[in-house]
Amino acid sequence: MTETDIVVLREGTEGLSMESYADALRERLPDRTVTLARTPKQERELVVDARVVTGITIDEDLLDRADRLELFACTFAGTDHVPMDALADHGVAVTNAGGIHAPGIAEQAIGNMLVFARRLHEGWRRKERAEWRHFQSGEFTDSTVTIIGLGSIGQAVAQRLQGFEVETIGIRYTPSKGGPTDEVAGFDSDAIHDALSRSDYVVVACPLNDLTRRLIGDAEFATMPTDAVLVNAARGGIVDTDALVSALRSNKIRGAALDVTDPEPLPADHPLWGLENCLITPHTGGHTPKHWDRLADIVAGNLGRLDEGEELENQVLAAESN
Repeated sequence: MTETDIVVLREGTEGLSMESYADALRERLPDRTVTLARTPKQERELVVDARVVTGITIDEDLLDRADRLELFACTFAGTDHVPMDALADHGVAVTNAGGIHAPGIAEQAIGNMLVFARRLHEGWRRKERAEWRHFQSGEFTDSTVTIIGLGSIGQAVAQRLQGFEVETIGIRYTPSKGGPTDEVAGFDSDAIHDALSRSDYVVVACPLNDLTRRLIGDAEFATMPTDAVLVNAARGGIVDTDALVSALRSNKIRGAALDVTDPEPLPADHPLWGLENCLITPHTGGHTPKHWDRLADIVAGNLGRLDEGEELENQVLAAESN
């Protein structure tokens, strides 16, 4: 059996071919062995002699025989579905795909804010009725945008807001680190409510965890101005869905743009579908034709870092010797 530097597992993501991913890695690593495992049998055979395995997740049964494995490179940003304990037990490092979706998600978040500012969705409705009738629009200029979470997505949103002549407030776990926004505050309730009370737009861009689960609920919607718009570009569970439906129905806020929902997929009979002041996209914010190129840059670079004993990019679990 020939030793393999990188094995690409067969299961794809977001409708993208894993063959394209393997090709992108080969382009960056012409002197290395990159192999696509097309069947379960090939996965069992190839993983045994691989230094790096990359895919959505890895079967725990494969780890017992994968003596050369140094790194599992997850093709998702989240790793809650990955057997992290088993990988740790085998001394295998884990990286994720964090950051590769940030440009697309940020562009979509800003696009949704502009839709509400200029009321483009009302124009689309009138076009469907072939109705040439004027309506009033607002301006995005001089708005205040609060970005909850200043990770790669939040930073990408803030970067792209430069030039729009808006004020920005960033919410992050450690506000003393500062950030790319005009103001930076922490996740304590008083700080969040202060920011929400001054916000025309609120962009949710933080991870879902015990601290952020249902972070935005009845109390937060009561604090937000009635002409505020919520943009959820993160995870559906960060927003209390029942509270959001109530806020939209009773005009506690002007509207919402959701790329993620709770539950997800959103059932066909869910009330959010019928609300004109709620825009919904089916978790497509991160879709980009540059998906594999960006991820291949990270994984190829990390193979060199393994050789040099350097810290890995996007590392979420450090390798430990057994």
